[in-house]
Order: sequence, then C-alpha cells, then structure tokens
Amino acid sequence: MNNSKRWIDLRDSFLFLPAIYSVISIFSVVISILLDEWIVSNWKDALPDFLLTGSSVAQTLYGSLVTSILTMTTISFSTIMVVLTTYTTQFSPRTLQDFMKSRITQHVLGVFSFGFIFSLLQLFLLGKDSGSGLISPFLTVFVSVVCLAFFIIFIHHSSRFIKVNNLIGTIRKSTSALITRTFSQKNYDSYTDWNKEDIEKRKSTDKGIIATGKSGYVQSVHYASLIQWAENNDLLMETAFSMGEYIQKGMPLFYYWSTSDQEDSNYEEARNFVAIGNERVDIQDIEFSLQKLVEIAVRAISPSLNDPHTATNCINRIGSLLIELADVYEPIRYYPDEEGSLRLIAEPVPFREYLYKCFYQIRIYGHHDVSVMNSVMEVLYKLAFIQKEKVQDDVWQFGCYIIKAVDVENMDELDFERFNHQAQKLADACGTAISLKSNDAS
Repeated sequence: MNNSKRWIDLRDSFLFLPAIYSVISIFSVVISILLDEWIVSNWKDALPDFLLTGSSVAQTLYGSLVTSILTMTTISFSTIMVVLTTYTTQFSPRTLQDFMKSRITQHVLGVFSFGFIFSLLQLFLLGKDSGSGLISPFLTVFVSVVCLAFFIIFIHHSSRFIKVNNLIGTIRKSTSALITRTFSQKNYDSYTDWNKEDIEKRKSTDKGIIATGKSGYVQSVHYASLIQWAENNDLLMETAFSMGEYIQKGMPLFYYWSTSDQEDSNYEEARNFVAIGNERVDIQDIEFSLQKLVEIAVRAISPSLNDPHTATNCINRIGSLLIELADVYEPIRYYPDEEGSLRLIAEPVPFREYLYKCFYQIRIYGHHDVSVMNSVMEVLYKLAFIQKEKVQDDVWQFGCYIIKAVDVENMDELDFERFNHQAQKLADACGTAISLKSNDAS
C-alpha cells in the first residue's frame, strides 16, 4: 500500500511527466544523430541539396529553439503561478490539487522539457565540421511547431480553468466519478444481505485492536489486499475510522475477531493497506471533494467577493451530487472473501453527516442572503422528492435546521413569500407540514 501511495504521489507531481519527456528526448537525440550519420554516409549523393542542412544553419536553428522554449516555459510558469494565486485567494486552497493534477498542464511542461533538452544536446553535439544533416534539423523544426501548439493549448487551458464555472463543473464531474467508484462497483455486499445475529455472534468473542502507526489523514484503503490478508489470517475485521478522518498515532485503526489461535501472527501488517498522509486527497474521500464546492460557495458569499450567483451554482452542483450519493449509498458495507466468508465490516460517513458538512457553513455565513437560503431549500426539496424512501427523515430534520437560521419574522413580504413557498414544497415532499409567520406578511 505504501508503494501504491508513493506511485500516486509521484504520478501526480509536476516532476513525473517532464522527467519522462526528458529521458525520451535524450534517446531521440541519439537516434537522430545515428540516423543522420547513416543517411549522409549512404544516401548523400542521392538526396537533393535543399534537404541537407549545414552546420551553421543547424547551429542557428538549435540556438533559436533553445531561447524560444525557455521564453515559453517562463511564460507558462508565470501563468501557473497566477492560476494558483487566484485559486488560493478566490476559490479554495483545496482546489489547487485539481489544477496541479491536470494532465494538460503536466504534458505541456513535459513537451517544453523535451524540446529544450533536445535542442540543447543537439547544439552541444554539433561540431564545427560536422557536415550536413537531415533528420536532426527536420526533427528540430517539428519539435518547435509542437512546442508552439502546446503553448497555445496551455494558454487556452489556463484561461478556461481559471473560470469559476468551469472549475465547479470539473469538481462536480470528478466527484460524480468518485461516488460511482466508491459505491456502484459492487465489491461488497449490502447491509441487508447479512444476518445481524450471525454477525453479532461472531463478534461475541474477545475483540482485538490494531492501532494506528502514525498520525495523519486517512487517504485510501486497498480493500482487495486487506480482505485477502484477513482471509489468510482467518479474521473478521471492522474499520474504526472514516475516510478522510484525521487519526492520531495509537488510536484504533481496526477491530478484529479471530477464530483461530495464531499467536505468531503480526496483525500490525494491516496498517500497510491504509494510506495515511499529511493532507486530504480525493482518491476515495467523497466528503473532501464536496468540501471544495462548499468552500467556493462560502467564499463567494463573503463580503470581499459578494457573488451569490456562484454560491447558488455550487449549491446546485452539491445537490446533484447528494442525489447521486443517496441513490447508491449503503450505511454499512460488508466485504466477503472469495469463499463467501465475511472478512471486513466498513461503516462509511453517515448520509446525514454529508448533509451537515455540505450546508452548515453556508447556513452560518449565508443565512442573511435570501437567494442562497432559497437555493439550499430547493436542493433539499429535490433530494427529498427524488430519494423519498432513503433520506426523507434526514432531509426534513436538516431542513428545519436551515429554516431556524432564517429570520422570517423580519423578512419583507416578497422575500417571505418566496422562502415560505420553498419551505412548503420541502414539507410536502417529506410528508409533513410547516407554518411560517412573518410580521410583514401578516
């Protein structure tokens, strides 16, 4: 698991793809020089003179390309810093990961690294009396065209990525895919598929504890390997953490029940299947992905920005994700091995906790903005209407929590009429009733 985490960190870093492109450029230089020597020595007389490039022309070509690529790289890094600064000050520091992990950004820097190293090595290996060349100069011209094309693509990509609506759409799309990976791929059984009495009977024996080896955020769990390890050690295990939770060293990580007397077993090996790091990541953490949209919304309704339309956009996307989540959500997941024996019990974050984490900060900082509160009530209504059987009680309880934050008694008549309409819609969808009173409306 540690190796997997290191691979993910390396893959998502700014160094990985540029390093790969740099290595490829070194091989390209060697191959192009060998091909040039073979073509010139065997086919020089058969080739037209305009295809052959002298050393002086090649030297000018290589030198110009080195300078131009350095210029484009400098502009690109300046653009990256502008984007990162904008993300930090106006959106959320957590959204930096989305731009840093963008494959377009990494490929652009990789292509620039390829072009710079290729041209620099060609210039270094170009002798004064090296004669004519064919492959290397033409390949240099091709690399320069590709670098220019990627520079234009990067400018377009940065201008689109810095738009808040595109960022919100990107986060919503990635979070939707994360929900699908987490719940829709049935590598586990539903909580209704197992007899609770049988499970409690298995858990009636002495409970063991596997403690956490270090402090940090739970980033991911390699469930397949963990279940295989539990099968090999004949254990029934239960998680003592939630994804994205910060856990302290020495706190319980797993509880386990053993049906055999294996005194020589090293149960602390189970730690290797849980990735714990210094920051939260969105590999398996749905709450963290939703938190990005929440922070954008909270900043949008702050006095410094005062952009309730962006907040409403975020609230609508959060609502869509909560509806998707409610459709596939399982309160408890049971993971059996290949033989059908139960090996792992994992309890995800409760759905009501998702509701609370998505809207409680918006409630605190946006309760004075009727448009923001109406948007929250509209999302809760749609959630209760579409997912009646699953989350109706939780939605109504949270809806009352939102209504209490709004000062309906001192609302203007039109504002009260709109908010009361949303509250009545929510009450009808939840199969209950509510009566709001306003001093101006009475």
